[in-house]
Amino acid sequence: MTAAHEDEPHAHQPHEDEPREDGPLARLAGLHGVATSYRPAPDHTVVVPASAVVAALAALGVDAGTPDAVRSALAVRERELRERLLPPTVVHWAGDPGAPAALTALPPGTRLAVETEQGEARDGAEGLPLGVHRVTATAPDGRTGQAHLVVAPDRLPALAGRSYGLLVQLYSLLSRRSWGMGDLGDLAELAGWAGRTAGAGFVQVNPLHAAVPGAPTDPSPYRPSSRRFPDPVHLRIEAIPEFAHLDDPADRARLQELLERAARLRAAVLDKGDLIDRDAVWELKRQALELVLQVPLGPGRQAAYDAFRAEEGQALEDHATWYALAETYGHDWHRWPEPLRDPRSAATARARAELAARVDFHSRLAWLTDGQLRAAQRTAREAGMPVGIVHDLAVGVHPAGADAWAQGDHFAAGMSVGAPPDAFNARGQDWGLPPWRPDRLAASGYAPFRRLLRALFRYAGALRIDHVMGLFRLWWVPQGSPPTEGTYVRYDAEAMLAVLALEASRAGAVVIGEDLGTVEPGVRETLQRRGVLGTSVLWFERDWEGDGRPLPPERWRADCLATATTHDLPPTAARLTGDHVELRDRLGLLTRPAAEERAEATADAAEWLALLGSLGLLDSPAAGPPGSDEQAEIEGVHRFLLRTPARLIGVWLPDGVGDRRPQNLPGTWDQYPNWRLPVAGPDGRPLTLEELTASPRLRALLEVCRAGEGAGAL
Repeated sequence: MTAAHEDEPHAHQPHEDEPREDGPLARLAGLHGVATSYRPAPDHTVVVPASAVVAALAALGVDAGTPDAVRSALAVRERELRERLLPPTVVHWAGDPGAPAALTALPPGTRLAVETEQGEARDGAEGLPLGVHRVTATAPDGRTGQAHLVVAPDRLPALAGRSYGLLVQLYSLLSRRSWGMGDLGDLAELAGWAGRTAGAGFVQVNPLHAAVPGAPTDPSPYRPSSRRFPDPVHLRIEAIPEFAHLDDPADRARLQELLERAARLRAAVLDKGDLIDRDAVWELKRQALELVLQVPLGPGRQAAYDAFRAEEGQALEDHATWYALAETYGHDWHRWPEPLRDPRSAATARARAELAARVDFHSRLAWLTDGQLRAAQRTAREAGMPVGIVHDLAVGVHPAGADAWAQGDHFAAGMSVGAPPDAFNARGQDWGLPPWRPDRLAASGYAPFRRLLRALFRYAGALRIDHVMGLFRLWWVPQGSPPTEGTYVRYDAEAMLAVLALEASRAGAVVIGEDLGTVEPGVRETLQRRGVLGTSVLWFERDWEGDGRPLPPERWRADCLATATTHDLPPTAARLTGDHVELRDRLGLLTRPAAEERAEATADAAEWLALLGSLGLLDSPAAGPPGSDEQAEIEGVHRFLLRTPARLIGVWLPDGVGDRRPQNLPGTWDQYPNWRLPVAGPDGRPLTLEELTASPRLRALLEVCRAGEGAGAL
């Protein structure tokens, strides 16, 4: 791997805290994939602080704290690269002629022995099946080397046709059966209705990863405890088969009491306007599950549970052990007794045995949730959806959670993922997520990434990858430093994409990359070549290299999911009416005078509506300002999306009923109820799933999408 040195002809003169591009520290950093500079724009190079480079190298196990340490580490790395026969992981794309470069560069006469993923022993690396194999090279001089050999299809699975679908945050979708937040039963019902009645091809949801428990729980679905296992808070309790077989009268009475409390919690949100209270929902569900899981599993159910445990193996045991230990010692494993901080210690093994009943409880929760997720995908496909449920993969995990504990060797200690300063945030961003170590991933043949993808693809028709640029590089921020003082660290994007293509092809699933914001040159082209769809949002699609005007539909890219908005952006009604500016003004988030912001927002909306009108996409163009005929304008926006060649068209479900509130307002914490709002109408009154599916306004919008679904097809 090489660092992202994107030098300009006229060299920047470094100050004492900046690494010289030709110095030992820069050379050492380059050999470990750590950037010493980056380009936020084609004509602008930023040199990162030497302190960030040193910290990133330390997180990779490389001491660069002194000049002598740098020289020593550089000599070690250069000797290692010079003498090794093979890199840790080698990629071969099935359609490429010949062997991978890493194999053809071996000394003449080198013998290759391959143990395939399927358990077959072979001489040579020709004609291997798809999979992750183990190759051993033996050179004539007696040196040996081993590598993981990923043989992947050239491209990810492609869509059979063109379709539109719904985008929704599951917690916000409450039916009259859910317990205060949307659940997997609601997801199945929405998918069934959207497929059969509205002709939709998919439903995309937020990450459903397991959360870090606690009071209060972090409501963001993008800071999970584990990405590998789903969160049982999404369970539809009444759909668990054992629910109907709880025979003890006292337990039945207790369960009925919990159902009544759940009804009151649901009514508080839907009828009284309370915020979604995930912790209260989980407390009721946990108590109900404690009762329901007392019921013995029948022979068939027991066999299915045993098969799940065998398939998940150590990963499930670690996951359930972390949750059992968290009940005893708290939800930050860094504060546990020191021997328990190591998942492989003798003390942890003893604790696992002592807590066997709780470990089994959390294992069963993972199994039950996995089962209901699979059932939702079956319902979607049976309703005629060609894709079904699109799940969301968060960019990382909470540092205190189960994955960071169980997979500690694969995470970079003392570092956090974020973003450098840009036009939207001059201070940069720190997301509080520990990054994977690229060297440990490569040494393992990307085993954690493979297992994660395989688990998600079991119940996904497609997978959205948040911040897909992270397959190429991530901005690492040293703990205690501001985001401005971080640096980029490279990942082997070819290997990451090969693993993604392999697992997606095995599942027959589509992959959508969230590639919004600053993207380095070549990334979108590489993703497109491998079949990863991008994400295009209407308000950002302008001719930035020309006159800056809205991009006409025929100039949009085809290989993407095209939408009007996302969970982090204002709903379309707010864009049209300017409500998003008023909200940010009330919260003190504007960086310019409010009048200036309002004028710009009005001009932006008017410019887009003018383009829609010129294309005949507004049934009855309003004479007044943007938002004068809100419903017609929202329908026109979606007619425009359907006029593009985009292969997937996403409809933000709240847009269908005129909801003006974003689900998440970046830059806020306690100033705004992020991730806690139910879907509502223009007046802010929450709407049930039953009201949504009966809404004339939503039905009219979906009919527009259904009628125009093939309009932009290639």
